[in-house]
Amino acid sequence: MFSRWTTPILWALHEYGRQRFVELERRLTSITPKVLTQRLRQLERDGLVTRTYHAEVPPRVEYEITELGASLGPLFAHLATWSDAHLGEVERAQRAYDAER
Repeated sequence: MFSRWTTPILWALHEYGRQRFVELERRLTSITPKVLTQRLRQLERDGLVTRTYHAEVPPRVEYEITELGASLGPLFAHLATWSDAHLGEVERAQRAYDAER
């Protein structure tokens, strides 16, 4: 169910609301279109994301976090708080690790 990209995708949909594929792609700059498509399909299957197809010219598809997915919101808040408090430590550990290599 969860992969490296699950949390960033859900966070982006939780934080910014309904988005088109290209909007998600811009927010998650290092994800490939193939992986984003795979993850969105899996999240839709898991009931965490809804996909809405609009039969227009050109066609439009939007993704939105579901109520089940939004229930993870408090976890996102805790992760953000933890990141704010410990980012300096993580960066120091990265520098120390890199210096040893």
